[in-house]
Formats: sequence, C-alpha cells, structure tokens
Amino acid sequence: MSRVGKAPITLPPGVEVTLDGSRVEGTGPRGTIDLEVPGEISVRRDGDTLIVERPDDERRNRSLHGLARSLVNNMVVGVSEGFTKTLEIQGTGYRAELDGEALSMRVGFSHPVRVNPHDG
Repeated sequence: MSRVGKAPITLPPGVEVTLDGSRVEGTGPRGTIDLEVPGEISVRRDGDTLIVERPDDERRNRSLHGLARSLVNNMVVGVSEGFTKTLEIQGTGYRAELDGEALSMRVGFSHPVRVNPHDG
C-alpha cells in the first residue's frame, strides 16, 4: 500500500470538509477550495480525520492513491494556513536585511538587490 496514501489527514480546528461522491470541498479561515478526486479513489471522514482509500491494487488506482491524498492534504493546508514562501541564504559573503519595507540582499552582484514584498 502507498505510504503517502495510507496516512490519515487531520483536520485542524476551523476547517470544514464536505464530501459529495468524488468531490471534496474544504472551507476554512483562508477561503474555500473545491477538488475533484481522480479515478475511483474515495475519501471518507472518520471524526476529525480524512482517510483516502483505493478500491483495489490495480496499477492505475495504486498510482492515484498517493496523489489524491496529497491533493486533499494540500487543500486542507491551503484553507487553514495559506501559502508561505521561505528564503534561506546559505554560504559565505551573502547578506540580507530589511531596509524599510524592502528586502536588500547582497548575493554576489556588484550592487545590492532590492525586493519589494507583496501585500500580505
């Protein structure tokens, strides 16, 4: 069985999931996302967890099992926490600092690189 597919998805507080056949809808503090689960894969709710199951060990169902679980998990994370991007600078001689609202980076160019952040 797929190691990714058999892991249950824990629903955080404030997230509601509606199951309607192969359609999964998640609603949380960050919005609403709809998802059509591929193939014959099914999603069922067991208390505060979602369990993604496949009907048999057919090759197509095995390949879609982990994919469907990842898509549903990403949907739950998206409506609860949202998207974040983390910048990690490694190496010697690189430096980054906030200059007012802009991020000023010295990353090997002859001049500093300034990046203005987006809202949020």
